[in-house]
Amino acid sequence: MLGFLLRLLPFWVREPLLIAVGSVLGVRIMYLAVRDHDRVAAGLGVVFLVFTAIRVHAVIRALRARRNPSPTASADGAAVVAAAQPQAQAQAQAVTGSRPRPDTPEKEHNAWGQAVAAVAVFGALGAALWVAPRFMPSDDNAPQPASCSGGAHEELPKAYKDTPRPVTGEELCKALNRPDLAELLGTPEETATTASSTNNTAPLTDGKVAQPEAEVTFDTYTVNVSATYNELSTGQYVKLMKFGDEKDVKTLTVLGRPAVLSSDHTMKLEINLGSGGSGGPVGEGPMARTLSVALDRKDRGGYCDITVWSTSGALPNDSALLNIAEKVLPRIPERPAR
Repeated sequence: MLGFLLRLLPFWVREPLLIAVGSVLGVRIMYLAVRDHDRVAAGLGVVFLVFTAIRVHAVIRALRARRNPSPTASADGAAVVAAAQPQAQAQAQAVTGSRPRPDTPEKEHNAWGQAVAAVAVFGALGAALWVAPRFMPSDDNAPQPASCSGGAHEELPKAYKDTPRPVTGEELCKALNRPDLAELLGTPEETATTASSTNNTAPLTDGKVAQPEAEVTFDTYTVNVSATYNELSTGQYVKLMKFGDEKDVKTLTVLGRPAVLSSDHTMKLEINLGSGGSGGPVGEGPMARTLSVALDRKDRGGYCDITVWSTSGALPNDSALLNIAEKVLPRIPERPAR
């Protein structure tokens, strides 16, 4: 049906139309082929461009023919026609009784106007098709950033009720799972694959110390944030590090609060899902870098840990931890005076 309609169009409308459509589709398909490294799409784009080049060649030949028309009759034929013209004019005068008038050529179609109009219309359509993907929602299967798992209706442990203004795991997750978190880590092209939170209590405290936690995972790094509402100050925490295995300990100040940077290995636990279902021994995992910051400027007790690690063992610069802390800490209420 489409081909039949195209054949009904005049030459000077049909050919510019085919050129406009073929060029727009050919260039667009070639662009997508180069971007996606798709050889099939590249071949299809070449077909469209070759088709367009053939149509352009046909239009150029037609324009040359219009400018330089070739003689269609011999000299004898022209003489016969010239001799017959007075007789035809006399017969027409006898029939109509009017004076002979010079022949009036039939008004030709404005071929150039038609061509320009067709190119303009389909050029506008091609431009709309070109920019539409930038403003319309994409239908591809691109991974979407992970959202924080819901825990709003989870009943908080008693330790949270006994702690003044504690942050919850859900609030920590929303503070951590920022759109620019991957950029802060130095991997702006990555997207968060998982985001989770818990409302735990600190170990070895008999459930009396609130310790909410949130974690966001990327392909390269995993970021964990926790807040511990105990009585341990950052100064005391640094002293305890001297008796542990923490490495590269460095004290500093973050947003006016005392803080410390340290490194330690994560734990590696292997689980055997075979017939026995037993787990292997707890081993030493990759190195992690942690920034611990006091929950208030006067360091009355409690701290926030921001920890980053990767399965490959690579770590980002300490500046990444500091940048994350500057974004997350303002979302955690300072611990009030007791």
